Amino acid sequence: MGRFHRHEDGTVHSHDHGDEDHVHDHGHDHPELVGDNSAYETFGERVEILERIFDENDAAAAANRAAFDAAGVVAINLMSSPGAGKTTVLARTLAALAPTLRCGVVEGDIETSIDADRLDGFGAQISLLNTGNGFGGECHLDAPMVARALRGLDLATLDVVFVENVGNLVCPAEFDVGAHARAMVTSVTEGEDKPLKYPVMFRSVDAVVINKMDLLPHLDFDLELFERNIRQINPHAQVFRASARSGEGLDAWVAWVTSQFRAPRDVTKEE
Repeated sequence: MGRFHRHEDGTVHSHDHGDEDHVHDHGHDHPELVGDNSAYETFGERVEILERIFDENDAAAAANRAAFDAAGVVAINLMSSPGAGKTTVLARTLAALAPTLRCGVVEGDIETSIDADRLDGFGAQISLLNTGNGFGGECHLDAPMVARALRGLDLATLDVVFVENVGNLVCPAEFDVGAHARAMVTSVTEGEDKPLKYPVMFRSVDAVVINKMDLLPHLDFDLELFERNIRQINPHAQVFRASARSGEGLDAWVAWVTSQFRAPRDVTKEE
């Protein structure tokens, strides 16, 4: 099965990545099927099915966002590839925000509580969601999954919820989970070409944290080229150079998170 995505007008179609000569033509009046799908008995229905999946997800996302809004909570969908350092960045972020913002985390992983356990002790409410447990081992979180996880958080007592998505540079970008903002963690160990190879992810976010800057002297990595590639794909994203290991550069990222709120509060004064 080829990749699929939605266009700005809401239409959904699939791509067979082997079809180098494919040209988009939205003027035809039959379902958009790309490549040889004849091996699938239901190939004529695939686009309709995908549209129904996205419609259901978007309705759940709207409900999640309404729940966040009703509680006065800002939600941030935090994404990355596996190993980019997303959980360490989040741990540092929770520690920095603790004096001013009450935080919650929806921790998404296919299996294990390893990352949720790492975040324990930073003052945040944490709701673990393993996609391997009743969700088919999905490589992303979608809105119904997040709705399930929100049952484990007391939104009325929170200011911000981070949705730490499953580590993946493709699927998480496709699904609205009801967050108000999207951010991603990438790293200098991943290669300068990642924005060009995974444009849907880089294009979907409001902020990019370039992590593991402490390793830059030891790598053959062109940081300026990497940032140019990010700008080519997403000229509007805020870009932060940081090291989650040392904490260097994370102040600007934490300031961006804080800027999502009009009036951060000192929760230590609310006892």
